[in-house]
Amino acid sequence: MTVDRRSFLAALGGGGVAVLAGAGPAAALVDAWPGRAPATNRMPPDWAKLRKRLGSRLVLPGDPGYAVHRLGYNELNDGHRPAAVARCASAADVQACLDIARGHGIPIAARSGGHSYLGYSVPNGGLVIDLRLMAHVEVGRDGIAFVGPGARLIEVYAALARAGRLLPGGSCPTVGISGLTLGGGIGVLTRKYGLTCDRLAAARVVTADCSLRTASPGSEDALYWALRGGGGGNFGVVSQFAFRTAPAPALTVFSLSFPRGSAAEVIGAWQNWIAHAPFELWASCQVSGGNPPTARLVGCYVGGPTAANRLLDQLVAAARVRPSSRSVQPKTYLGAMMYMAGCSKDTVANCHLVTEGGRLPRESFVAVSRMLGPRPLDAGRVAALMTGRTGVDLLLDALGGAVSQLAPRETAFPHRSSLASAQVYASATRSGQQAATRTVDAIRDGLARLGATGAYVNYIDAGLPDWGHAYYGQNLERLKQVAQHYDPDHVFAFPQSVARA
Repeated sequence: MTVDRRSFLAALGGGGVAVLAGAGPAAALVDAWPGRAPATNRMPPDWAKLRKRLGSRLVLPGDPGYAVHRLGYNELNDGHRPAAVARCASAADVQACLDIARGHGIPIAARSGGHSYLGYSVPNGGLVIDLRLMAHVEVGRDGIAFVGPGARLIEVYAALARAGRLLPGGSCPTVGISGLTLGGGIGVLTRKYGLTCDRLAAARVVTADCSLRTASPGSEDALYWALRGGGGGNFGVVSQFAFRTAPAPALTVFSLSFPRGSAAEVIGAWQNWIAHAPFELWASCQVSGGNPPTARLVGCYVGGPTAANRLLDQLVAAARVRPSSRSVQPKTYLGAMMYMAGCSKDTVANCHLVTEGGRLPRESFVAVSRMLGPRPLDAGRVAALMTGRTGVDLLLDALGGAVSQLAPRETAFPHRSSLASAQVYASATRSGQQAATRTVDAIRDGLARLGATGAYVNYIDAGLPDWGHAYYGQNLERLKQVAQHYDPDHVFAFPQSVARA
């Protein structure tokens, strides 16, 4: 599609969600959805009318490809059966979808990468506005990158690397740029370059009334504020992003494994070390449950291996535990992103885990989150939470640095003073889902008792207590006002939409 640079540049001169809406549990019927948009017409949407516009890009049950296009990334949500999947190629397509489907009382969700933990981007009985065809990435000489909402991270990174630029973002290669940005965007270059949403210069948004708006400084200010961390699905469907990129420097990646029984020492040393580290350093402390738990470190440094090794030596000395393995490697920007993605080779093809229109190598898991406060947690008690819990990982991803340079109210992302995010992750089959959920919930609640009370909306959690304040903190009320203004009829309602908090 043609990128409308002129209108975007005009907006800039004036001053996904993957997951943009949601579905309930797999067994839920459409009428069981709390907070659904009121149905002014109880008849189904006129899919035949939408078919005239989209042709085969409208995929209905029974159509070729429906079995693939209806699926999200998490296999536990495979019971969701949308009424339609509309593969949009333009903002006008999105407008047509909303014009035909709103007011019929069905859930409407946009999908970029499809990584919604709870399957909110594939609403049961609803309309999926699939944005994958809108995956363009264009980088201007001024460093502004125009990115389609369906672009996956590996596509964004590869295009930026060709232009010698970077954008801070996550490590999973098939996550969609939309969901990542709208929820904040924690990633491996966060401490140096900020969250992904901090780099958002402007966005084109189709709102619930089918209007196409430009949100930027000086244009739709409240919407622009809300899009930077207010979560997908609450305010409209982004049809294009503009990001301020940075020059791509040489990077160093590293990984350290520590012997069994040293998790408490590593967690304690890591928290103090990362709190005082230079902005150029990012690291994730990863604890695997067991008897006893084990700890490892992976990270990225903006600079060369010599300086990175000096910093790692400080951590090892503080932990007083010699790592059982240690790897420190210089990388290009794209090479570092490939390494963090776990790709076997430094080629983009190896990071495309999802084959369009074919098999979907996916995952089956449950996961929850907390946000650490500004002060370290009791490392011994954190390790105790993981003792005996084989098959569960606790991922502590560093914040601070550039993230902390903005005030909590400056964007919708409120966790500016957090030391790190904490994700609790467990692989789970459908038969073992309830047991796995109880385990990750117990660890989540244990972290809250230790002082980690916030949560990250991009790790959306059906059982999270007081989820509105956990995700959005002091920004919740303002977000509710923005959602009410742009979607007064709750067209994009889902179980954890801002309007329902």
